[in-house]
Amino acid sequence: MKILLVHNNYGKYSGEEAVVDKMAAMLSAHGHEVAFYRRTTEGLRESAVGKVAGFLSGIYSPLGVRGMREALRRERPDVVNVHNLYPFISPAALFECKKAGVPVVMTVHNFRLICPTGLFMRDGMPCETCLERGNEWSCVRYNCEHSRLKSLGYTLRNVYARWTGAYRKNVDAFACITDFQRQKLIAAGYDAQKIRVIPNFLPIPQSYRPGVGKYVAFCGRISREKGVDLILEVARRNPNISFKLAGEVRDKELVEQIPANCELVGYLSGDALSQFYQEAAFFVMASKWYEGFPMSILEAACYGKPTIGPAHGGFTEIIGRGDLAIGKLFEPNNLDDLERQIVSLWNNTDEIARLGQMAFEKLQCEYSSEVIYKKWDSLFQELVRKH
Repeated sequence: MKILLVHNNYGKYSGEEAVVDKMAAMLSAHGHEVAFYRRTTEGLRESAVGKVAGFLSGIYSPLGVRGMREALRRERPDVVNVHNLYPFISPAALFECKKAGVPVVMTVHNFRLICPTGLFMRDGMPCETCLERGNEWSCVRYNCEHSRLKSLGYTLRNVYARWTGAYRKNVDAFACITDFQRQKLIAAGYDAQKIRVIPNFLPIPQSYRPGVGKYVAFCGRISREKGVDLILEVARRNPNISFKLAGEVRDKELVEQIPANCELVGYLSGDALSQFYQEAAFFVMASKWYEGFPMSILEAACYGKPTIGPAHGGFTEIIGRGDLAIGKLFEPNNLDDLERQIVSLWNNTDEIARLGQMAFEKLQCEYSSEVIYKKWDSLFQELVRKH
């Protein structure tokens, strides 16, 4: 089977790009032929011309439409797997797939089909106003992008997609990465019969090396929406606990004065990242927004490390509750509850080990590339048969 992967790269390498690359590798490893239609935003948002181009293209991109048409003619795929279309491909390109008679499955990485920003977040807190009102205009009203032009552009591109039915008419299946996403799409009026849940995945090691960790770890963007301010405050209150945070700093004010027991280790990759995971006691995520599918939970599980996360969005599905939990949940945005969970787990090495073992076992059963490949292959085969 030949699969065309469609993705507009972001300005900087992101989790979505990583998923697209892993998807291509997984499909190729199982004998499928993979082709790409990719464009990029990198280096184009810094100039005024680039911003205007992004504004207009997100609504309708003639180049994106033509590029999709040419890719379909050149590659002649059996299935198109769409990831991100904004801003230089645009939802209008999906009509070309319909004309060509090629089935489309869209991987839903975030909430952009319902919320113009894709985050379901406003002023640092979860926000579902656009879902509740059935339209996108609240993004302009509340200036969710903190730029009138950007908020208007994001709103108009969603309005165009909704008015033209670009997604509803042309996408044959939506692959959500969590059931939480699935429920939100159904609430927004999307056909439940078209929606599947296919989580993200990782290549799983055969085993992991148990050991007592040296610090509480965080891996991701150093920013407020990730709840890093909450983590730093917990560290400030507990100077006897060591914290290490890996990732690119997006909010410099946030880290101007960090506690002495905190260390920012920067963006890590390769052996340095592996060592960072191996030497951690456990991981903590304090995200103020729902997130899509936090891959660092799975990455930590590869090393037998549990994660503390907020009890909202996909976190509740991945981390879980009760005897089958692979970590701990805290009340979202509740600093005191986050502190209780961190301190309690730090002082219980047996519980860390038990949860770490549970995390590794769940990883093998539910998130391995082999398990997820079977879900994708089944969906692809079904779509091809229907067409």
